[in-house]
Amino acid sequence: MTNHTVALDGEGYLLNLQDWTPELAEHLAKDVDVEMSDAHWEIIYLLREFYQEFEVSPAMRPLVKAVNKKLGVEKGRSIYLMTLFPGSPPKLAAKIAGLPKPANCL
Repeated sequence: MTNHTVALDGEGYLLNLQDWTPELAEHLAKDVDVEMSDAHWEIIYLLREFYQEFEVSPAMRPLVKAVNKKLGVEKGRSIYLMTLFPGSPPKLAAKIAGLPKPANCL
């Protein structure tokens, strides 16, 4: 990672979305005890595409729908997303993807 510090909000979300890099994502994932695998990256890049298209971080239902559409039925399930991003998949994945916290996630 570069030597400059990256600004995060009080909950650990990036303040400047342009600061995001895959290397930073690895650090953000470690901070929330997520070990990144190809399956994780698949969701992270899908989330970033979703954000580019809709300018919003999806909550659980739209996230599941987007994953289902792009990656298939077996991955487009909340159970699958929970195994990758325990607790709140939309919040954890958005944080690692360098995106804002989904609006309706507490």
